[in-house]
Amino acid sequence: MSHIKNLTLTVGPSIPSCRVQHNAPALVFTAGGYTGNFWHDFNDGFIPLFITANTIFPDQDFIIVVSEAPKWWPSKYANLLRLFTKHPIVNLASDTTTHCFPSAKLGLISHGFMIINQTLLPSLKTYLSFRGHLGKAYNQYAQSQAQIFTSKPTKPQPRLVLASRRHAIGRSIMNQAQVIRLIKKVGFDVVVFEPKTKTSLQESYALLNSSHAFVGVHGAALTHSLFLRPGTVFVQVVPIGISWAAEAFFGRVAKGLSLEYFEYKIGVEESSLVDKYGKDNLLVRDPFALLKTGWPTEVMNIYLKEQNVKLDLVRFKRYLKKAFNRAKRFMENEG
Repeated sequence: MSHIKNLTLTVGPSIPSCRVQHNAPALVFTAGGYTGNFWHDFNDGFIPLFITANTIFPDQDFIIVVSEAPKWWPSKYANLLRLFTKHPIVNLASDTTTHCFPSAKLGLISHGFMIINQTLLPSLKTYLSFRGHLGKAYNQYAQSQAQIFTSKPTKPQPRLVLASRRHAIGRSIMNQAQVIRLIKKVGFDVVVFEPKTKTSLQESYALLNSSHAFVGVHGAALTHSLFLRPGTVFVQVVPIGISWAAEAFFGRVAKGLSLEYFEYKIGVEESSLVDKYGKDNLLVRDPFALLKTGWPTEVMNIYLKEQNVKLDLVRFKRYLKKAFNRAKRFMENEG
């Protein structure tokens, strides 16, 4: 976070002349830091923005002023930003004009990792409220693309979206081709989803919103679970050493969105760390004991960046069958 610039507040009789006079208050926050990682975009950005807007500006007009926003940020999230404010975004990274506001609030309110605590919001907003916000931003496009993502075989099968980390650093599925064949054998239609920074949010929403199951190894791409309809099956593959993050980052989202959620926690033999460190190493044998005093960067990097998974197809098949039965019931009830 050393890349985040400090803003200086000054009080005094002299003020610069206003080039732009606004009638609405300003909400000032950074869009720098880890922006570009999809999980951070929502955990650090849009979920706190939703909380702040409903806490400080409920049913009130305001203007978003951001610092350190990458050039692509306002356009990528334009549909979503328009739901918070009808005004153009003021980007301090590129706008040198002097803007004047009747008042300003600095910073965003967070309830914790991927948390919306309705008891702390005056309007009792929930995760489903936030999901509804996303629907307002992207449903129109999703409906126009419905035919593209809806297969029409004589016997339709539930669609499973597999989040792939094939080109990512760490946590990739080493036997992905075999896993895809297994998913198809169980009875799913499969779409392999490998989002990038420039991947269209409209297209991602349309795909996930029309699917019946979502499966992937713990990683930023699973933030797209926010686009799933309530009742959709969500299976998170959890590598060793990441159990707490799996629950904090995505388990909470699943519960808040009323998804059919369960975790596939890999066994020691399914982790690539066994080959490097041996199954008797504490790092592999008992991550909880190693991490109970904290999550130092060097250990975090081992679990997140060095570790890949090779799924036990026999064991994983049992989870897929369970997912299929629930996804098929969901498809029959909700389409």
